[in-house]
Amino acid sequence: MGIPDEKLRALETYEQSELFDERERVALRYAEAITRSDRDVDDALFAEVRALFDDDAIVELTEIIAWENASSKFNRALRIPSQGLWKGG
Repeated sequence: MGIPDEKLRALETYEQSELFDERERVALRYAEAITRSDRDVDDALFAEVRALFDDDAIVELTEIIAWENASSKFNRALRIPSQGLWKGG
């Protein structure tokens, strides 16, 4: 999908990595807040999201995050293994 492997490998340290711009960092923080059960999308984070994305993009981003979370839970529950779509070097 055009994302360099080095960027995928840097996801764990996206906040400090120069490979990610501010828009990507905010989107990843938003994804973490939605995904992790010990976090929430607080008003400050949502304000950051609104400053960088229009309403349609926020809905699409939220839907994609929710879909991936649901897919992950579904696959884990049914013991469906990774399909190996990315094999980092």
